[in-house]
Amino acid sequence: MTGQSGWRFTDDRGRVAETERQPGRVLAYVQAGATLWDLGVRSWGVFGSGHDGAEIDRAKAGELPPDEVVYLGAGAALDVDTLLRGSPDLVVAVSYGGGQVYGLDPDTAKHLEEHVPVVVIDVGRSRTLAGTSDRFAELARSLGSAATAGAEAELEAARARLREAVPAGVRVVALSPADQDQAYVARPALWPELAALDELGLGLVDPPPGPGVNWHTAPWAEVAALAPRILLTDVRVNAAPLSALRDQPDWAALLDAGTLVVPWNPEPLCSPHAHARFLSTVADALDSVRAD
Repeated sequence: MTGQSGWRFTDDRGRVAETERQPGRVLAYVQAGATLWDLGVRSWGVFGSGHDGAEIDRAKAGELPPDEVVYLGAGAALDVDTLLRGSPDLVVAVSYGGGQVYGLDPDTAKHLEEHVPVVVIDVGRSRTLAGTSDRFAELARSLGSAATAGAEAELEAARARLREAVPAGVRVVALSPADQDQAYVARPALWPELAALDELGLGLVDPPPGPGVNWHTAPWAEVAALAPRILLTDVRVNAAPLSALRDQPDWAALLDAGTLVVPWNPEPLCSPHAHARFLSTVADALDSVRAD
């Protein structure tokens, strides 16, 4: 909320972030910054996680313009001095549960909050993608962004299109390529964006039970045996690039069998526009399946 008493927002840890005036120099985890950008909030800078490198991961950056938003780095490169370098008046971070700030060392996060208000939004499986999107929208409104009716209409149209595009019996698998030997196959119910596909009638193939909570580690021969018609494939920089699989025989067999590869970012932007774009990409692949 905002008003004459200043700005305040209660985050998903139950903590109240307060400033004397509405923040205007926002630093955010890249997923949060890209989501807020879609919602009309212009972040000054963004930072990555331990999975990222010295350059911003464009698969996670959405429509953030690289010439306008500063990227501060990731992992061990992020200390308090680096994070405060641009004098942010608000930090927006994400958590996968327990209130722990994702992407920052716990001590760094603790000391950062001694200097600047930090808002943490839970993006984990305890909440639906729509619920997370609502929380980001609430934060964006508090920061002065107006609701975008056009984006909501775009999302509803994309949902309707995907429902109509789902052919009977299509097999869809989501995974992250690990290397030439194996891949991490997603357990769909534990990924909010994949669960949203299930709600629209596109049930993804569930890998067999095993020790992995979110992922099932499988050799490529096992992936091929799942007989996917569509592969939602992790395209973040920490995943093995598809070009590195060129000589992998089971991967080649999947492509020869007509499997369609659709790019997937397991750290999705939680905005109506971004989700509509993802649904439209999946619907395009389903249209191709129906046309065969």
